[in-house]
Amino acid sequence: MKHPVDVHVGKRVRHRRWMIGMTQQQLAERVGIKFQQIQKYETGMNRVSASRLWDIADALEVSVSFFFDGLEESNHGDSAVPADLMADKEALELVRSYYAIPETQRRRLFELARVLSDTD
Repeated sequence: MKHPVDVHVGKRVRHRRWMIGMTQQQLAERVGIKFQQIQKYETGMNRVSASRLWDIADALEVSVSFFFDGLEESNHGDSAVPADLMADKEALELVRSYYAIPETQRRRLFELARVLSDTD
């Protein structure tokens, strides 16, 4: 049975890999393992050891703590954002596209989204 922490860490690996445009094969090569193992980590089927997580963090250019960000919220369900948001390709593509917009236009788009969603 999958442990919720392993699933969360796997989602964060996939999220970061996808955000920087890296394939599973590329990550696997940088870490020195087969891409199938990356698939198992990303689904939470296999638990990532501490040393392997360290290597993955280095390859993805994040701190190890990145993989645990949001863990409390996803376990308690207190967030207004669905816990599986990082598994949604459309949402990730939206974020990637958002950051590709020049900053001044991005700020205006952000304000428009805030108005349309009625959040403060």
